[in-house]
Amino acid sequence: MLLKPYLFLKRNDLAFFLGFITLILWNNILKLISLIDSKSLILDQNSNMFDDDEDDFSDDSLYEDLEQFEAHLKGKTIGFLDSDRLEAVIDHYIINGQYSKAKSAAEHGVYHFQYNPVFQLRKAQAMSGMGLLNDALELMNQLEKSNVGNPEVYLTKAALFSQLRDSKNAIRYFRLAINLCDPEDRDEIYLDIAMEYQNLSQYKEAIQVLKEAIKVNNQNEGALYEIAYCYDQLGDYDQAINCYTSFIDENPYSFTAWYNLGNAYSKSENYERAIWAYDYSVLINPDFGPTHFNMGNAYLTMEKYHKSIEHFHHCMRLDGDDALALCYIGEAHEQLNELDLAHHFYKRSLELAPLLPEAWLGLGIVEDLKGNTREGIIMIHKALEFDPENAGIHHVLAGAYEKIDEIEIAIEHFEESLMMDADDEECLSDYIELLTEISPLRAFNRLNEFTADNSNNAIAKVLEVNLRWMLGQKDNAIQLFASCLEENQLKAKSIFEINPGLLDEPDFINLAE
Repeated sequence: MLLKPYLFLKRNDLAFFLGFITLILWNNILKLISLIDSKSLILDQNSNMFDDDEDDFSDDSLYEDLEQFEAHLKGKTIGFLDSDRLEAVIDHYIINGQYSKAKSAAEHGVYHFQYNPVFQLRKAQAMSGMGLLNDALELMNQLEKSNVGNPEVYLTKAALFSQLRDSKNAIRYFRLAINLCDPEDRDEIYLDIAMEYQNLSQYKEAIQVLKEAIKVNNQNEGALYEIAYCYDQLGDYDQAINCYTSFIDENPYSFTAWYNLGNAYSKSENYERAIWAYDYSVLINPDFGPTHFNMGNAYLTMEKYHKSIEHFHHCMRLDGDDALALCYIGEAHEQLNELDLAHHFYKRSLELAPLLPEAWLGLGIVEDLKGNTREGIIMIHKALEFDPENAGIHHVLAGAYEKIDEIEIAIEHFEESLMMDADDEECLSDYIELLTEISPLRAFNRLNEFTADNSNNAIAKVLEVNLRWMLGQKDNAIQLFASCLEENQLKAKSIFEINPGLLDEPDFINLAE
């Protein structure tokens, strides 16, 4: 099953653009507003980064200045633009990704306003957007010498190092900036630092920084989700649970924290607690589709199929049709033996995502359950075509070929499945059962070969107990069964499901009791 994470755009995906947005948000310089008369965004200039002058420009004034500068780019003489108005023009170009024009405007500012370092800074930012990273960095190095202690210079250099995949220097400059900015603005920079630690695969360090971000601003949802990502990478779901539980103690109305707590419980396979956490998330924010999707997953795993179907449908009412949700609804109907409905939802899933292996697998299983095993095999092979490294699909194919007495092909798929996932107890049990029907000795020899290379499959010893008993090695079988009981009583007692006849054997019953 797939869990839906909260989807938000990571800054590293568009390092310069979002890095620059962070800078201007940090200084509370610009805000985006709609310009009804054009299809572009414009900027309302609130303040200058390098001085305290406050000049407000109307949308019309900025639009006129943009027209004036556009005419200048075409060769016309430009009239006078004061530094603040020119800066607003540059910011508009950068925000809209027009980096070449931004660079030209910045160079105009450098020539006419040499005393104002903001134009050198904007030129470097525009060059960064154009991919001229080393040139931009060289310019920033010069600017840093004359503007020591300026946080925006440090932030811009950090963003450049991030683009250059030099995370260590990026972290260094982010940390220089964070010591100089206002405390309430530090959470976003902490988030940037955490991203760089993630690039270095230093997830523990990233978590510590993200916790600092949350101390500054407990409403920073990005930091909450990045903590979940880091714990996921570490596979430490218990610590994730502790982290979100502690956060919720102080912030009980954070639906995002409850949501991530549910995800942590799901990944640790504690589905009852996962649903408990998701329920609180839904109480606080009933219109967040991923919560319902993941609740559907949890209920499906717990075999509460009607509840699962209900939440997947609710998810789609909020977010629109989703191929995976439709596929999982099909699986729920399949488990309820509502095969026509299962077929319907698998088909709908494939209409949205024709390459989705889970839906092809589901269709194949439905055809098999309807008695059309050969037709089902064609669809299961389609699933395998789109997901060739999926051990489970090979397992299903093995069972289907066994059903139509294509035994050697079934054996091939059992072997492929176990080669990909040697710890799959169900697959090993099914495979040894098939070989036992052919020849208990062949099954015994193959099991010994398997365990020589794969010692972690917990059911292997129990299967060996049964085979030794069948081959007349009764004392060895009983001794091995006693050893299995010492290791794992519940697993050992599954011998009675493998061979119910052993329920009539006093030696086995006495040991089990």
